[in-house]
Amino acid sequence: MTQHCWILEIRPGYEEEYKRRHDEIWPEMVAALRAAGIRNYSIFKHGLTLFGHFETDDLDRTVAVLRDDPVNRRWGEYMAPIMKVEIDSRTGFPFLLPLQWHMD
Repeated sequence: MTQHCWILEIRPGYEEEYKRRHDEIWPEMVAALRAAGIRNYSIFKHGLTLFGHFETDDLDRTVAVLRDDPVNRRWGEYMAPIMKVEIDSRTGFPFLLPLQWHMD
């Protein structure tokens, strides 16, 4: 199991809309995340900055599955107008932050 984190931003004025969309997240999107091997997934917010944290057993598989998943693609299109997302051109996935320290 490995832990991963990303940082994204909500566009100004869309904070409530971002929260509403995640309160009503599509069940098929949650199923796609699970099918990609993601678990223990949380998103935290500070101002307009979002911090996502998740665990997976195989990050390469997770990225490959989500990159090709039509539900994930639709979700990305749905969220694009309200978010700023930097994509890592090597993976086609948001930049992931390297773990610096972990207390077990």
